[in-house]
Amino acid sequence: MLKIGEFSKLSRVSVRMLRHYDEIGLLKPAEIDRYTDYRYYREDQLPTAGRIAALKDMGFSLADIVRILEAYDDREKPERFFSAHWEELERSLKDTEHKMTLLDTARKRLRKEEDMSYNVTLKTIPERYAATVRMTIPRYEDEGMIWGRLAEETCRMDLVEDDPCLCAVTYLDGEYKEENVEMMAWKTVKGNYPDTAHVRFRTLPEVTVASCTYQGSYTQITDVYTAVISWMEANGYEPAEPMFNIYHVSPHETQDPDEFVTEICYPVKKKC
Repeated sequence: MLKIGEFSKLSRVSVRMLRHYDEIGLLKPAEIDRYTDYRYYREDQLPTAGRIAALKDMGFSLADIVRILEAYDDREKPERFFSAHWEELERSLKDTEHKMTLLDTARKRLRKEEDMSYNVTLKTIPERYAATVRMTIPRYEDEGMIWGRLAEETCRMDLVEDDPCLCAVTYLDGEYKEENVEMMAWKTVKGNYPDTAHVRFRTLPEVTVASCTYQGSYTQITDVYTAVISWMEANGYEPAEPMFNIYHVSPHETQDPDEFVTEICYPVKKKC
């Protein structure tokens, strides 16, 4: 039997933490002297202490480790814990990568002292025939779901793209939404095609827009929105219909965000 101090040295777990493990039922001493309250551990408890340390390094909470160790003899149960934690770490990784991208963009702007002005113009987009898909998706970041649906249901139609072919998304909600976002994706084509379960072929009407085209990652897009809205205010215009983005160069063509080319379009009318 090992005294708590000896067990602490061998397991590389502090005496304070061993006492805490005892209190929460994670690693109880093999024996407690009824007269002195000294805690004693067996040598074969060292692997358990090592397992606890490994699980902590993986990011599991002590409460989770208690449940994992209780079920360790049944391999399927720990596997469920590991799979759930893996998914949680993946979500955290994506969130961290997104934040790092934002930081990197901000640093590049500071280093290059970029000119943050954007050129806004008034233009008319003529009527156009398009394949359209209208969907409610979980979040704005899930826009690829709409394009996937459009591609899936038209893949055997041999669609002839218009020249130029415009691929865009119209934001149908009247406000920013954190979830359940309604959008309509559209792609201009030539010819006539039958509707599918979710794809509707229709002629979109001519529209006058306040337009701003910029090159770079989507992290800039809020700045561009602000520039367009400021231009509208300064020139006596107001929104007439839901705005849309035209993707001239998108992740479909390149994986380099610096090469993306996006056109922000606000349908407008003169203020009364």
